Amino acid sequence: MSSPLISTKGATKSFLASKRGMLESISRKRASYIRAVDHVDIEIADKEILALVGESGSGKTTLGLLLCTLEALTDGEIYFKGMKLDKANLGKARRQMQMVFQNPSESLNPRMNVRSIVMEALQKYHLSKEEKQNQFEESMSAVGLNPREFAGRRPKDLSGGQKQRVAIARAIASNPTFIVLDEPTSALDASIQAQVLNLLEGLHQQYGFTYLLITHNIAVARFISDRIAVMYAGKLVEIGPTDDVMTDPKHPYTQALLKSVPSLVARGLEAPTGETPSLLRPPSGCRYHPRCPNAMEVCKTTDPALTKVKGSSVACWLYPTMPEQQPSTASNFTAVQT
Repeated sequence: MSSPLISTKGATKSFLASKRGMLESISRKRASYIRAVDHVDIEIADKEILALVGESGSGKTTLGLLLCTLEALTDGEIYFKGMKLDKANLGKARRQMQMVFQNPSESLNPRMNVRSIVMEALQKYHLSKEEKQNQFEESMSAVGLNPREFAGRRPKDLSGGQKQRVAIARAIASNPTFIVLDEPTSALDASIQAQVLNLLEGLHQQYGFTYLLITHNIAVARFISDRIAVMYAGKLVEIGPTDDVMTDPKHPYTQALLKSVPSLVARGLEAPTGETPSLLRPPSGCRYHPRCPNAMEVCKTTDPALTKVKGSSVACWLYPTMPEQQPSTASNFTAVQT
């Protein structure tokens, strides 16, 4: 992998858990809080497509918002083009980042027409009216929409696929370097999903964008990504080249996720059983151990770090290759009854 375009060190995001169950940014000490992203280290190379997969509530979108600087870190660091992001340079970096949200029906302003929606992404740039118009026309053409035909339309006049194309046009209009794609096909009909994925791949090849693709569908990740990162309960549990993760998954949770891919059902992989853990009171040790068919005693008490295993990295005690993490006695590996 080439040098990272964007990376994190110990990225953490906590939210205050109010009595009504709403999430608010943590603002005071000694309060109950939910750690949606828990000390995540991740690197995304220039022009790479990294897919981030996992069940709903695993922290994928929160991590995407952090990387796109739309949420502030509670702890940790983010580096963009080798530069640590802080108040002094945050604005400059933010201009090179965009996000395509999950549901275009909610992310597009219903009171604005398509031209205004796309042009809104250019307001922070010192461009003439002619330059903005050119950017609008180029981005609309790039996503397969006629700029003259669609300029005056409002979101209510568009199909689901057209709305998502407009959302993508808005994201690429400012010619960003890094784009977060948050479930870009989940709100679309199956017949339209492949069209949007092909569009995104074509834009990647044409403009060299770096993508973080957030999805719960590992089949979508397989279709477009260079690498896959698997997230569970706020932590990364596996990351590696797409082919390696798909053909030789290491973590039991990754193996369970592959159960959702019809072509892999014959391999006998078991889907996750039980409920996802509460991030307000997550399990001790490995957070997946209450649902894991391979859980051992050490899994209940000690959280494994990402460890290199062949071409991937995996956080699992099935691969205790790091001397400082190996249990002191063999008795620690007694299987847990789950």
